[in-house]
Amino acid sequence: MEALDDDAIRAAMPSPPISGGAAADRIAEALGTPNVIGEKAHVTTFVVRRFIDHGLLTDLNANPDGSLLHPGQVAEACRREDLADLVAADTPLGPEQAAARLGVRRVEFDGMVRLGWIRSPQSIEVRFGTSRAGAVDVALYTTASVDAVAAAHPEVDWEQLRAEDKGRRSPLAALQPAPA
Repeated sequence: MEALDDDAIRAAMPSPPISGGAAADRIAEALGTPNVIGEKAHVTTFVVRRFIDHGLLTDLNANPDGSLLHPGQVAEACRREDLADLVAADTPLGPEQAAARLGVRRVEFDGMVRLGWIRSPQSIEVRFGTSRAGAVDVALYTTASVDAVAAAHPEVDWEQLRAEDKGRRSPLAALQPAPA
């Protein structure tokens, strides 16, 4: 196998690649809501990874723990007229937030996950205290995938599901996942 010519690579990409975090910062800036250090980010690397999954950005890095992106491609994505809609659709929600967005109890949302109605594209490690012993993985879901659940399952009485009282068994518990 022939080695890549460093000069040819530099000529094709005159500026060095940027990290997923830097890309998120540029997208946030393009939306007029810059990410500020020490505050909750408006756009995160979760959104950047979803952009990669959608083919809007290309990851130049073979390392699954981080992304490297062409700054010109990020700039092109930042000029899209539908950028705000794309970011809103790919904003991450934890399970509690997803359940609240659907207007159901967490047990119903967990049932939807068990049934395969919604899948998490990524999880994050959340630590409690300073020890790794208190770390748990939390699944994240895109806003668009959460919003699509009700329309994808018209067989469910969503009004009844949203009215279920705390402590009652979920109506979804009796359902079985569709065969793979």
